[in-house]
Amino acid sequence: MTEATAATFTAKSFALECGATLPEMTLAYETYGGLDDDKGNAILLLHGYTSSQHAAGTAQDPGWFDGLVGPGKTIDTDRYFVICPNNPGSCHGSTGPNRIDPATGGEYGPDFPDISCPDMAAAQKLMVEDFGIERLAAVIGYSYGGYLTYQWAVMYPDAMRALVPVATAIKGRGDPSMVQDLVDRFAAAPGWNGGRWYGNGEGILDALIEWRMTTLLSYNVDDELRAQDLDEAAVEAGVRERATDWARNFDPNSLVVLRRAAIRFDAEKDAGNIKAPVLYVLATTDKLFGPERGPATVEMLRGLGVEADYFELASDYGHRAPAVDWAKWAPALGAFLDAHCGVN
Repeated sequence: MTEATAATFTAKSFALECGATLPEMTLAYETYGGLDDDKGNAILLLHGYTSSQHAAGTAQDPGWFDGLVGPGKTIDTDRYFVICPNNPGSCHGSTGPNRIDPATGGEYGPDFPDISCPDMAAAQKLMVEDFGIERLAAVIGYSYGGYLTYQWAVMYPDAMRALVPVATAIKGRGDPSMVQDLVDRFAAAPGWNGGRWYGNGEGILDALIEWRMTTLLSYNVDDELRAQDLDEAAVEAGVRERATDWARNFDPNSLVVLRRAAIRFDAEKDAGNIKAPVLYVLATTDKLFGPERGPATVEMLRGLGVEADYFELASDYGHRAPAVDWAKWAPALGAFLDAHCGVN
């Protein structure tokens, strides 16, 4: 069993790149393991676009990285102190569109300010500093969290001993039409009310479920279920059940806010700042971040003097492959952490 400790960190008057200020910026997070006396064993673990801070747990309440995080596992919580924060702009306890705007007394909703990936990294940096941690053993990020891993790498190059961006890229994908498509999808629901759907929301849950089902299929989740010898009706039911469970806890305004930040993300322009060694991990069947990115990115980083390695994960499970087929790349991750993190 992996014991998780849930908590929050709050900073006052948090300035954003857009010029706005959040009167309070709260990050919800979970931790696993214990912080050493010298505070040198901390790993910052960053989650994906639609995920949360619950990275590890129990059989009854598993986290998104359960295969790799826990006592005796590759990210060994008997050795490392793992911190997994929910992103600002998300909706799992951190300051985001579903939280109360002190200026109005109601939810921020569509009025939530324009947040960026650098803002997210800056918020996480304040949280890390609040622990008294001067240098992280590693920053590890999955998908959107991989964006933020690269963002940390270029903004705070001396703040970590190792970097592991997983199922991600050093520059965002897409354009503003992706954001507009999201808005248009939810605007078709009767209860959308310009994004002020809280307390009403007719049709919002159904719209979220359908959006999530499409997303899960793009992640090859149907293949995960087929591997359990389920028939096609059971596979479809399984995808819908997962989508419904997720939709009950997510805010479409967060999808919009986070997507808007993602399409602008660009750490490549500052990649020469990176000092820590990089292990870049991609899966062969990932439809979002295909393996063709790997060698080119590593070659670019090496050309800038960065120590960079690439691991290509052969898996049928698409974007979720590093979590589902974790055993296939765990040895490479373990060797990389042992080589660079200096934790016994």
